[in-house]
Amino acid sequence: MSVQGQPEKGAGASNGAELMDGIYRWQRHVYDATRKYYLLGRDRLIDDLAPPPGGTVLELGCGTARNLVLAARRHPQARFFGIDISAQMLESARGSIRRAGLDGRVSVAQGDATAFDTAALFGVERFDRVFFSYSLSMIPPWREALMAGAGALAPGGRLHLVDFGMMEAWPGLVRAPFRAWLSAFHVAPRADLEQALDACAQARGARASFRRLHGGYAVMGRIEA
Repeated sequence: MSVQGQPEKGAGASNGAELMDGIYRWQRHVYDATRKYYLLGRDRLIDDLAPPPGGTVLELGCGTARNLVLAARRHPQARFFGIDISAQMLESARGSIRRAGLDGRVSVAQGDATAFDTAALFGVERFDRVFFSYSLSMIPPWREALMAGAGALAPGGRLHLVDFGMMEAWPGLVRAPFRAWLSAFHVAPRADLEQALDACAQARGARASFRRLHGGYAVMGRIEA
């Protein structure tokens, strides 16, 4: 997941990669087993992707490829691609893809979610679906990543996202310590994500939708090009 955001993109991306590798060097081995209990809404997003036959799907901040593997099984008619800034996470991702026997349909590469060249990485320039799964909350220039993701959509494509919400319906005694725990892992829910999604859609002449899950614990959004 990209944490690039320095004035010079190359240097910022390098710093972000080092930070993410430091965080996930050991966590990647237990990441999928632990995150399933609190990264809610991911499987709903995977079901909602519904790419067209022969379609292409890109995940930005793909981590261990957990989502890509499940999505490839759920939608066998499509091809899947993922970008992550952490070499450590990509090592786990490639192992997961190989064990699932999906090497021919799922490809991953190292890249920055705010500035990537999928034509050079994968030979694919535009995608029928692009998605973020709990990655925008880890990308400091997350608005730029959102715009970059929307810019990678093919005509008629859709962008999907799921992430932490602001927990509006939760008591402060629960919300505050949970936010502090997230912060320890460089995770920051985005209070103006709905507004940013609307602005991104308007800039591209597209439609946006947004909904809150579980009292605002998580949020889901969509842009339809």
